[in-house]
Amino acid sequence: MRKRLRERLRYWFDGTMDRGTSALIGWLGLASLVLITVVSCTVAVLAHKDTEENGGWPGVIWMSLLRTLDPGTMGGDTGRPVFLLLMLTVTVGGIFIVSALIGVITTGLESRIQELRKGKSRLIEHGHTVVLGWSEQIFTVIAELVEANQSERRSCVVILADRDKVDMDDEIRRRIPDTGKTRVICRSGSPLQRGDLELVSPDTAKAIMVLPPVGEDGDIDVIKQLLLLNSRVWSGTRPHVVAAVQSSENLAAARLAAGESALVVDVDDIAVRLIVQSHRQSGLSTVFNELLSFMGNEIYPWAEPSQVGSTYGESLNAFELGVPIGLHRADGEVLVNPPMDTVIGNGDQLLMLAEDDLLIKAASERPTIVRSAIATAGVASPMPDRTLMIGWNPRASKIVSLLDRLVKPGSVVDVAAPHRPEEGLSGELANLTVGYKHCEPVRRPSLESLDLDTYRHIVVLTDDEIDAGRADDRTLVTLLHLRDIEIQLGDPYSIVTEMNDDANREVAQVTKADDFIVSTKVISLLLTQLTENRHLYAVFADLFDPEGSEIYLKPAPSYLTPGAKANFATVIEAARQRGESAIGYRLARQSDEPPLYGVHLNPSKTAPLVLQEGDTVVVLAED
Repeated sequence: MRKRLRERLRYWFDGTMDRGTSALIGWLGLASLVLITVVSCTVAVLAHKDTEENGGWPGVIWMSLLRTLDPGTMGGDTGRPVFLLLMLTVTVGGIFIVSALIGVITTGLESRIQELRKGKSRLIEHGHTVVLGWSEQIFTVIAELVEANQSERRSCVVILADRDKVDMDDEIRRRIPDTGKTRVICRSGSPLQRGDLELVSPDTAKAIMVLPPVGEDGDIDVIKQLLLLNSRVWSGTRPHVVAAVQSSENLAAARLAAGESALVVDVDDIAVRLIVQSHRQSGLSTVFNELLSFMGNEIYPWAEPSQVGSTYGESLNAFELGVPIGLHRADGEVLVNPPMDTVIGNGDQLLMLAEDDLLIKAASERPTIVRSAIATAGVASPMPDRTLMIGWNPRASKIVSLLDRLVKPGSVVDVAAPHRPEEGLSGELANLTVGYKHCEPVRRPSLESLDLDTYRHIVVLTDDEIDAGRADDRTLVTLLHLRDIEIQLGDPYSIVTEMNDDANREVAQVTKADDFIVSTKVISLLLTQLTENRHLYAVFADLFDPEGSEIYLKPAPSYLTPGAKANFATVIEAARQRGESAIGYRLARQSDEPPLYGVHLNPSKTAPLVLQEGDTVVVLAED
């Protein structure tokens, strides 16, 4: 019986020790109390005179407490041997207890600091943006959110990823040293676990972004995260969720998992559309990068009471700062470049291209239109295209299908790759003829054998079957060969290329390719725009859709007489007469100068402007 009692007491004691630092401090405090009580009672019993000389029972307890906490206190003690021996006893006992207490507290603090460094504490924030996952895109996302929140008094971005918090913090500080007014907080945990998801306080977030992870199973992780978010019981207003999937095949499943309120973007589809649109008009990728980025000009919904009752065409030159590109109807309908006679109604908002919504300003008077400078010559009819596609990847067949919808009958696409594609060359096409030529893209003799001077456009695709960095290295070598051959041939073709890493794109600029398509960066920019304003999804969907109005860079002589002195308001009027919305221009002489490559969006409407042969006007048009 006594043995069982002892075992139970020991089990109970072990259980209290498992409770951590607080339990240990409690036991040490209890030991100190017992020691002081026992010694004080012994002094009172065995040393009456010393007890009376030191203030009685309370005085002895106080002396014992001081000697327990500070051994040096007993150095000045006087009294009888028994009293001094008992004071020595309480001092020695206090040395062990206090030493243990200091060790426990130190260990507890170190443990707590380690826990904090692991990023496992629950976040208490409101109105923050949550980013789930970690990839190279995270730095673009953070930089864009910092830029978007510059006018905010206080903003917060929270990242949840299955990585060490300290490593994430260090990497962000290294890549983005200045985050301005935006606080970037990292939490370590798996976005695939519901418990870890609660660390970032999703109930009080304003938006949640799901980044597509790197790897073959990236889309599976995105779908699982969307399922977790969609099935969650929200205690407040549900934040809007934006996500991206790498493969078009997974888009339907991802949208079903996300629910009706979330937005899911197809990475492959957008990359294909950018490649196809850019290959036909140089500089388009630069235009899209500025539209999607918070650095430069963005799209803002803007209510302008003075324009109610006017037509869309009349509003194009009604602003001193900012250019209209469409309408957001009161019933939610979005119209990009609507018919010029569309009437602006009550509750309608103009979709404005501007550097900031604070800079949108209605004009006090209409700008001067130099009508004599407006070109009267007709637009040349498009000719059949000849395109060379170097390389092959899963997006290539989609590129061919989309090109077939946009080019004139009799156009040709030749695929140059080390091996003949098993699929994609034999489909039914209305306007295109697809051929195959053997080619080793990194070998100059192989490229020279392709008769490059017979093509108007060249598209260089990245190799998805090798490491992304190595694929960019091979693409860079191919671009250098193509550019040198082009110089010798007299500049007969334009070059559009895919890149995996935006850092490699900056290196590849030395090749002076016409357009670089970095789909990961474009998707990062698009997701960031949608986290700030989900209503822009309809605008960008229209811009990427070949069935609606798209962005075109059309020859400037179709709008202004080459060499004539005018202004951008005149360009807007010339475009309006053709049912188009002009938003900028590109100067050929600046086409090789980064970072804008000659593209000027939302320029001054009244500043002098002279456009020459080779310059282009950036417009929104049906075709």
